Amino acid sequence: MTDYDPPDTPLDVLHADHEILVLNKPTGLLSVPGKGEHLADCLLSRAQAAFPEALLVHRLDRDTSGVMIFALTAHAQRHLGLQFERRHVRKVYVARVAGEIAEKTGSVELPLIVDWPNRPLQKVCHETGKPALTEWRVVRKGGGETRVRLFPQTGRSHQLRVHMREIGHPILGDPFYAVGAALAHPRLMLHAESLRIRHPDGGVGMTFSAKVPF
Repeated sequence: MTDYDPPDTPLDVLHADHEILVLNKPTGLLSVPGKGEHLADCLLSRAQAAFPEALLVHRLDRDTSGVMIFALTAHAQRHLGLQFERRHVRKVYVARVAGEIAEKTGSVELPLIVDWPNRPLQKVCHETGKPALTEWRVVRKGGGETRVRLFPQTGRSHQLRVHMREIGHPILGDPFYAVGAALAHPRLMLHAESLRIRHPDGGVGMTFSAKVPF
């Protein structure tokens, strides 16, 4: 994180109403502040500059772009927090991964835990890891890579990144889990494409999407 150089881009508002704020997070920007003044710039602080009442609900990794939702009231924060906790939220990601995946669909179910000596890296551990499940579907493949849609059924840290690495197809441009040619990309090729929630005021289902930038 010492080379933190967040993009100087305007706030990309996908939706805003009396309860929720939905933004399109750029790659390279922290979701929340890190430790130290040099890591203070983040999507939460930028959101609060325009919407002072904005409250955190969930996070995306620094290098992941895409849909991120904030609450604008304490009620909305509790309501959305429970939806994430109870896995009532539908999250869809798009990734470009190394190698051409033979199957059309599949799933990865491997328990994850922080790799303490190497944190923030995560690792698979069948003894102490927390359950983690990712479903995936191939969009297209060719040229030694595959574009996939990823459907995380749990919300572990680095879940998609570790799971794809574990099945031999690391996400391109991943500074933590890719090596060699797979690492040589301008950014992490992972984008939170859509998020479906129930609105805190009335419970109506709503889906928010952000175009994949790669």
